[in-house]
Amino acid sequence: MTRAATSILVFGVYVVIVGLTLILSPNTLLGLLGIAPTTEVYIRILGLVAFVVGLYYCAAARQGVAPFFRWTLWGRGLVVVGLISFVALRLAPAVLATFGVIDALGATWTWFALRATRGPAV
Repeated sequence: MTRAATSILVFGVYVVIVGLTLILSPNTLLGLLGIAPTTEVYIRILGLVAFVVGLYYCAAARQGVAPFFRWTLWGRGLVVVGLISFVALRLAPAVLATFGVIDALGATWTWFALRATRGPAV
């Protein structure tokens, strides 16, 4: 497995764990983040989406789908911008930016791994 694939696999496992937590015990994660508990189903739906996306990441990593690795760079970048915007507009608590930081770190790891594989033209 390449370094880029490893970065994608690690990120995929992280997303699967977050997704499962939101499906099975959403208020546990919300409580850790200082967000009010909810009984609304939307949080579990978000968890299901995250879980499935995480599985895509894991499958792509195991298959070495380099184009997918590159696609995640802009996708994770959009997540970072979106989460920081939500916090800046006071639509979400500041702690939510933590997920943006995790996305940014993961994308940076993937970018450097791809760059090392292909050279500076990534």
